[in-house]
Amino acid sequence: MSASLTSPPDTMGTAELASVTAPSITTELPGPIARSVIERDERFSSPSLTRVYPLVVGRGSGTVLEDVDGNRFLDFNAGIAVNAAGHAHPMVTEAIRAQAEACTHYCSSDFYHPVYAELCERLAATAPMPDSHVILVNSGTEAVEGALKLARHHTGRPNVIAFYGAFHGRSLGSLSLTSSKAKYRSGFGIVTPGSYHAPFAFDGELTGADYIEQVLFERMTEPSDVAAIFVEPIQGEGGYIVPPVGWLAALRALCDEHGILLVIDEVQSGVGRTGRMWACEHDGVVPDIITAGKGLASGLPLAALIARDDVMQWAPGKHGSTFGGNPVACAAALATLDLVENGLADNAASVGDTILSALRQLSERQPMISGVRGRGLMIGFDVGDHDTAEAVEQACFQRGLLVLTCGQKSLRVAPPLVVTPAQAETALTIIADACAAVAAESR
Repeated sequence: MSASLTSPPDTMGTAELASVTAPSITTELPGPIARSVIERDERFSSPSLTRVYPLVVGRGSGTVLEDVDGNRFLDFNAGIAVNAAGHAHPMVTEAIRAQAEACTHYCSSDFYHPVYAELCERLAATAPMPDSHVILVNSGTEAVEGALKLARHHTGRPNVIAFYGAFHGRSLGSLSLTSSKAKYRSGFGIVTPGSYHAPFAFDGELTGADYIEQVLFERMTEPSDVAAIFVEPIQGEGGYIVPPVGWLAALRALCDEHGILLVIDEVQSGVGRTGRMWACEHDGVVPDIITAGKGLASGLPLAALIARDDVMQWAPGKHGSTFGGNPVACAAALATLDLVENGLADNAASVGDTILSALRQLSERQPMISGVRGRGLMIGFDVGDHDTAEAVEQACFQRGLLVLTCGQKSLRVAPPLVVTPAQAETALTIIADACAAVAAESR
């Protein structure tokens, strides 16, 4: 571990833990307690789970995680962009506690609950399209499934279009749209018919609306058969790719021309992560449907399908969820939205700009790093090839920084929105150190 990374005290309370600016690794990784947990987990859990590195979480606060052996890490993946308000934020935990003491569950598909109505109202107010309606579900893939159903129901059309590199979920409907990795589809037979794909931004000379119009509409499907185009405003697992100015607007224009719904998947990019409530706001593009999830409830399972009023017109029973809109998760989401709207989105923009600038400067002296891009705290950069990206990911873990790969050769930086400039500075030092170590080993 780099000598510049000082260790915090061995014992501290949760509030003190949040203020830690540098990791502390005091055992080998994984440590002895972690190894026993991993052994038990691997004996009984599904082998389909892809554990990236042997992290066994004990507790967390803010941007800091402590494993079961007492090792402390700076969390710069936020549970894959989920812990928007950080770990154990006092406002979120208090909202959870208060709601759990009042009522933990009563099926929102069949009955009413004040906190469900309040959250729907808040989400509708944040949406870029006016007069929106909301249905709450449990996960991003469920929100995408709902959007798929709603688009076909509203238009009466069978087909949908998504993009290569996209990740929209792993249930069979959303899997039809996902194309970030072939292994997600392998062995599952026919997915939902009528699903087509186009190249995402920078994936060749002909992409987006131009490819859809010149190739798909000419050779694969009439536009009058297309219900919706699904797109991530910043592609997530596909590489944290930010499309150029006008690329999303061209999709909006194409949809308007042919009566197609534009579904913007903000499951990873939404709720303040890019410095605005919704990433599509950077481009001034107004969707017909938004899917939200991940950071919405700062760690509790909750997602949302938000649509224009004239689109979300379906009869009772057409869609619902036993657990979707769970009162405790709704309470956590309301607290999260308060925090995002009152400072965390601004912090994401400010600290994100600092990280982007520093990574670009680092790329000038570290040839391994290229293609630095991002918005707010949704930042990606390339490091040569897939094996190198995985090596840097592991080197960061060994130094106490939690990052993840994405795309073919990229690392993603997506800390909780509460991350401090000091923590960002430490993370950048670790990234530089990890890249230098991997480069030295490859010589």
